[in-house]
Amino acid sequence: MKKILSFKRILFILTLMLFILANPSFAAESNEKAIFAGGCFWCLEHDLENVEGIISAKSGYTGGDLANPNYKNHVGHQEAVLVKFDPKKISFEKLLRTYWRNIDPFDNTGQFCDKGSAYKPIIFTLNDEQLESANLSISKAAQELSVPADEIAVKIKSGDIFWPAEDYHQDYAIKNNIKYNFYRYSCGRDNRLNEVWGENSQSSSNWKD
Repeated sequence: MKKILSFKRILFILTLMLFILANPSFAAESNEKAIFAGGCFWCLEHDLENVEGIISAKSGYTGGDLANPNYKNHVGHQEAVLVKFDPKKISFEKLLRTYWRNIDPFDNTGQFCDKGSAYKPIIFTLNDEQLESANLSISKAAQELSVPADEIAVKIKSGDIFWPAEDYHQDYAIKNNIKYNFYRYSCGRDNRLNEVWGENSQSSSNWKD
């Protein structure tokens, strides 16, 4: 009996190994990615990185043609955040709601006190499913805010190369807490979010009808 059980165990292991070799995605990392631009990447990174289901949020540049952009020269790019998330814990749709409630959806000149192309709010989609969800989120946001969809300034673009920002920009809110909080307050970010979104400001709760 022991020999039979051992043989069955070996057969099971071999079968499992063959399955994994034939289906590499089975053993691959199941986490997904998303890219958002919404003004100062210090703030958007900090707003997103502590949300349950989000594994990491990294500040950087995307959307432009300039190779190897940096903080002094990222012409054509937007300041953006690359989010790595666990879809078993947070759906892309819920992540979108969190993003929307942390930006001013009416400002196409930048965000809060930061103006210019680098600060425009943009959802960079990485596949067809994200594109469909992002488009739907515009109508949902407009409905919640009781405005026509054409008043929403957030754009949707196909995701491009994401260039990580310099190390001193990563986790800026944690590393430079006093400076960050002074900047955020003086920029009026939270006051404007409360003005636009009310009780749903900075939340991921379901859309209001």
